[in-house]
Amino acid sequence: MQKANIPAQRDHILIEINELLSNHGFETSNIYDRSCFDMVARKELELLLLKILINIDGFTGNQAGEIKKVAGSFFASPLIVGIKSKNEYLEEDVVYERHGIPVIAKDTLRNMIVDNVYPEVFADRGGYYVQMDGEIIKSVRESQNISRKDLADKAHVSRETIYKYERGMVRAFPETAIMLENILNMKITLSVNLLRTPNFDKTEISDNIKTNTPLNIEIPSNLANLGFGIISTNRTPFDALANHKSPKRTSKEDSTVITNMEKNRNQQALKKMALNVKDLSEITGSDAVFLLNGKKFIKCIEGIPVVHNWEIKEMKSSKEFLEIVRERRDCN
Repeated sequence: MQKANIPAQRDHILIEINELLSNHGFETSNIYDRSCFDMVARKELELLLLKILINIDGFTGNQAGEIKKVAGSFFASPLIVGIKSKNEYLEEDVVYERHGIPVIAKDTLRNMIVDNVYPEVFADRGGYYVQMDGEIIKSVRESQNISRKDLADKAHVSRETIYKYERGMVRAFPETAIMLENILNMKITLSVNLLRTPNFDKTEISDNIKTNTPLNIEIPSNLANLGFGIISTNRTPFDALANHKSPKRTSKEDSTVITNMEKNRNQQALKKMALNVKDLSEITGSDAVFLLNGKKFIKCIEGIPVVHNWEIKEMKSSKEFLEIVRERRDCN
């Protein structure tokens, strides 16, 4: 189906989405060029990590890995807003997926933000599917004295399939779900709250937190000795993330540090980078810091605290590091 009113340019879509979120209570970030995510938006406890694409088939596994790492550190919801796949436009109120990241159309995002209406249909290999509330199916079936076999016969599926529906083991075709709803006279399909922070695979996230493996940036071992796990990133507005490795870490405010390394950048480049880092820090509620090798003492760059590597060597704990970062925040 052709949609003549879809903007041809990705920049226009970014502006539209930024305005949509801003007009409905979200605090939005800058738009980050050449990053694995384009923007961040926050409303109370909801934190979105957004990537905007014209063709979602251009999204790579490497990009997905980067977004998962960042989203896992910030306890954010990664979300791709796309226009089409190959030559077909994405359908409204349908959830697609690319490399484990949910993908939706622009109108679907609008429905969620404006009307609080969330999609129920998943697009996957073989067609469209819905997730059903198995407990409701079982409860209503038993209250109406309907056996699994009788319900299966009426819905034209097997008894084993009904058993799997009730256990939440499989998804159903939308037509089957509608048939079951008509038989039971009860809504049984589940909507998908894509704004809720997903349950990330803790093993996958922890595998990205490495302190003894060579990274793409030079990170002082002293930072790891203070109790930080280091997540190296490639296509982000920063160079790395440093998190407490404590298993009790439960929120993005719990010592997540956006860590920017000097990498022989000149002062002008650091100032330009500081603007995006500060913006991102404010939206996510995280600390931001530059780690510098130079002997010249600098407290901050454009409001971003600076901690020198020789200072870190003298520190005893991550708490001491964070106290210095917060003391130097917004210094002149």
